[in-house]
Amino acid sequence: MGCFKEVTQEGPGTNQHNDERSICLHAFSDLSHVPPATFIYLLKDCYVYGTNKATSKFKILMQLVKVALHNAPQPGPFTYAVQCMYIVPLLGKTYSEGFSHMLTSSLKHLKSVESVQKDFLDAKYLAAQLVLNILDSVVPHENRILVKLLETFEIELRDMAHALYGSELDDDLVKAREHLRQYVKCFMESESNAIAVALITRFSIQCCDESFLIKLIENYQLDIAEECATFMGKEMISLLIQKFLDMKMLKSANKLVKEHDLTEEFPDVSYLYKESLVKKLAEKGCWDIAEARAKKETKLVEYLVYLAMEAGYMEKVDELCQRYSLECYVDSLDLKKLDVQEIVWVDEINGLLNATSCIEACKIIGMDCEWRPNFEKNSKPSKVSIIQIASDKIAFIFDLIKLYEDDPKVLDSCFRRIMCSSNILKLGFDIQCDLHQLAQSYGELECFQSYKMLLDMQKLFKGVTGGLSGLSKEILGAGLNKTRRNSNWEQRPLSQKQKEYAALDAVVLVHIFHEHIRRQPQFGVSEGCKAEWKSHVVSRVNSARRPLRF
Repeated sequence: MGCFKEVTQEGPGTNQHNDERSICLHAFSDLSHVPPATFIYLLKDCYVYGTNKATSKFKILMQLVKVALHNAPQPGPFTYAVQCMYIVPLLGKTYSEGFSHMLTSSLKHLKSVESVQKDFLDAKYLAAQLVLNILDSVVPHENRILVKLLETFEIELRDMAHALYGSELDDDLVKAREHLRQYVKCFMESESNAIAVALITRFSIQCCDESFLIKLIENYQLDIAEECATFMGKEMISLLIQKFLDMKMLKSANKLVKEHDLTEEFPDVSYLYKESLVKKLAEKGCWDIAEARAKKETKLVEYLVYLAMEAGYMEKVDELCQRYSLECYVDSLDLKKLDVQEIVWVDEINGLLNATSCIEACKIIGMDCEWRPNFEKNSKPSKVSIIQIASDKIAFIFDLIKLYEDDPKVLDSCFRRIMCSSNILKLGFDIQCDLHQLAQSYGELECFQSYKMLLDMQKLFKGVTGGLSGLSKEILGAGLNKTRRNSNWEQRPLSQKQKEYAALDAVVLVHIFHEHIRRQPQFGVSEGCKAEWKSHVVSRVNSARRPLRF
């Protein structure tokens, strides 16, 4: 057998006689006559009698085992390690998992050694048998060690079939997979999801569905969920990406999009991830690093300018605008500049009735609506979440989702009074798109099928570019900050910033219209001006009234 070897540590001013003993190791120079049981118990003694800290002792022992497995263990290092794995649990939980990890990890570098390839192939059958013994609780190893065994010995379905039935015929492979499926079901029922997914993916066991994947996500077992989704295919990977987006886990979503080449299906994820990185750096005050992360992408630099504005860092705003030749954002409109007196949140029926009465007293209103962005290509758009209706001084924001749930008939009646009133001029921007989305979201309601006195400002100002912000810049001299357009409009409560953003889009339409009328020549052509905008006013009356069914 070998001999014991002292490992010492020498410090400054010490000599050999004053060396402090660190750990006592056994020099396993020849394992040809050392049984696995003896090897394991000697390892334990080395660990127990060492005087270093546990982590240090473990690292030293790991190196010892790596070397020892080269020294002629019989019949070979892989078979020898499997035999040791039967002994290790006898040491108790204190040592079992650590020593098992040490053994399996020490085998990795031996896989490329040509002289032990035959032993590796022979040991696969023994390792498969050990896996079955662990699954049957005959040998008490932790699930983590079971996964390590599967990976280290590259155990395949045919190895399990051989261990179970002594054959690798097709029928035995089918039986082996079904046999393993029963273990998987037990693990899923006991929520031992890591080992369940390891067995599912390694042996191609069709035993999980979308509900199991969602359960993994809800339990924040995200690495396991990713492994499971990858096995299940593109549809489940897309589901996982969407869940990550809903949970604002943009880094994980972006990683999956890249790994599985799903940029076409999720075109905005990369930008959203970059935007989140820029925001985190800005919040920490790392403006220079945030700028470097933006990598001169105009949209990201504009977002960084917006963040600097919100932080009150006007020096940085000017610096960035000058460096990247951006229009200064300081002059963007807000509700204070437009002298808006109130934003009213409407999410209950009495509030809806009161708001409707107030709106009916107006001659001109602006309208807009918002819904949660859906970043999955070709997927069904999200339901419209809110609709904003404003005069020049007050903005109402209606929680359509809740009002529809509470009383769809009253909601329909109130909005019919507004939409079909010939006494109210209703302004929108690309409003047909909003009406289409509303009709798709609330098809049972008649109020979004018919309307009177509707003016699309986009058609009135055909030559202006840059959307509503560009129109605002052209007519009112200042644009709109659109950085919150991709907010989650289904979250409740909405942040104050979201409410202000939403209200502004409706209010500004009224101010643009008033300014446009004010600019027209006052003498002789006022009727011509009126005729100009009136020619763009449209109505649509759906004569086929349907009874509402809820």
